[in-house]
Amino acid sequence: MLRALWTSATGMEAQQTNLDVISHNIANVNTVGFKRSRANFEDLIYQDIRDPGVMSSEENRVPSGIQIGLGVKLSDVSKIFTQGSLIKTDKPLDVAIQGRGFFKIELPGGGEAYTRAGNFQLDDEGYIVTPEGYKLSPNIQISSPETVVNISISPNGKVYVVRNSGGEQVTEEAGSIKLYVFMNPAGLKSIGGNLFVKTDASGEPIEGDPNTDGYGKLAQGFLEASNVNIVEEMVNLIVAQRAYEINSKGIIAADEMLRTVASLKT
Repeated sequence: MLRALWTSATGMEAQQTNLDVISHNIANVNTVGFKRSRANFEDLIYQDIRDPGVMSSEENRVPSGIQIGLGVKLSDVSKIFTQGSLIKTDKPLDVAIQGRGFFKIELPGGGEAYTRAGNFQLDDEGYIVTPEGYKLSPNIQISSPETVVNISISPNGKVYVVRNSGGEQVTEEAGSIKLYVFMNPAGLKSIGGNLFVKTDASGEPIEGDPNTDGYGKLAQGFLEASNVNIVEEMVNLIVAQRAYEINSKGIIAADEMLRTVASLKT
């Protein structure tokens, strides 16, 4: 009975973590480029009362053993990097990735991060930056913005600027957007702000041009929506809530049994 108390407690703790993960997904249903998380669980060790296959007599062997499980624990919380839906915005600096790859972002102090969120802007110096002001890498600068008529970004990452020059429109190339892939994107570490940083688990970033060699292509005037499926998350929320409730019933049942034992008189 004491074993049942602790086993049910591990189930409640696991479902509480599961609920935290689901709630985070639901909270970010409208976050650009957000990738949902999934809590994964594994069973705890087993108490072996009788090993499978032991001899019950000189000639007979038991076909199965007696193993009592001691509950569940969280094994990991992994990111699911499936493609999100594309939202049409018609803004020239909104860029979505269709397929594999991340944008590289320069962090303050010289660090690097990676993102799927392509809601870029221009800063006061004409650099393409994130909403937090972090520069896209490699840096792309649009000089003399007062003369810019249009900014065009091709599917393979080329950035073109159309300017008014002496009464005529002139097109010039401002730079190229690169994409980066990882052997194990689930190993990236989230740092908030739609940003990820590499780890030993993710491997080193591999640079490539969009729309070539398996890298995703760019879609100007679109943003990648969160890949959270709100219906699926609501179902998961209900399942987690019921699992939490049922585990609490296990604690109540074990407590009632202990109360019964404690009330016995000799």
